[in-house]
Amino acid sequence: MKLKYFLIKGWRPVAVLLLLFIFWEIIAIKYLVDDWILPAPSKILTEAFVGWNQFYPDLLATVWISIEGYAIGVAVGLLVAIFLHLLPWVRDAVYPLLILSQNVPIIVLAPLLVIWFGFGLLPKLIVITLVCFFPITVAALDGFRQVPQSYKHYMLMAGATRGQLFWKLEWPYALPAIFSGLKISATYSVMGAVISEWLGSEKGIGVYMTLASSSFRTDKVFVAILAIMLLSLLFFLVIIALEKYFIRWNGKGGKRE
Repeated sequence: MKLKYFLIKGWRPVAVLLLLFIFWEIIAIKYLVDDWILPAPSKILTEAFVGWNQFYPDLLATVWISIEGYAIGVAVGLLVAIFLHLLPWVRDAVYPLLILSQNVPIIVLAPLLVIWFGFGLLPKLIVITLVCFFPITVAALDGFRQVPQSYKHYMLMAGATRGQLFWKLEWPYALPAIFSGLKISATYSVMGAVISEWLGSEKGIGVYMTLASSSFRTDKVFVAILAIMLLSLLFFLVIIALEKYFIRWNGKGGKRE
């Protein structure tokens, strides 16, 4: 079934990307665009292959810090959502502040984190956590609120405690919404990791991109951009696989029929 779906619809985005790369290649070659302005896709792929040994340590560093920051962001996001859900009066007081916290650009906040916490790992993890936790918190709270009141009344009539009501009804019902937040945050985690590496890391895609940009190696910059896109896609697909595993009662992306 999955193969049939890919053959019917999955080839379309691949075809669009191929056409884009072909058009890009033709423009770069026909108009003799300088490599430091816009390198052709073939030169970008060549640089990715030739410079793999140099790029691999930076790629691995970004992967690890993305995973660590994402794990912390998921834990913080879920804990905050559960806490606010179980204490509505706290949610009413704190929720607007959570929204305001997302209006502060991370690129502006990052230098302050360096001043407060130094150049170590902590400020980088804080950046990724700030990027990741909010979509998870909002999605989880929305999922908790979507539980039908009739289900709650039925369980309360059966003698369920508040804890049983949450873990047996509200938590399972909110899982599709929670996984939606997890998928959004998974893509944000790589971006947050790259931004955090601009603070002063020794290695990472952010460092690789900064050095390439300062030396006008645009082909290397595009290699870094390609790696960021592929990593984000990979993290997204991993969350989709976990969603299909943990939400076995639903094979259609979390929607109840």
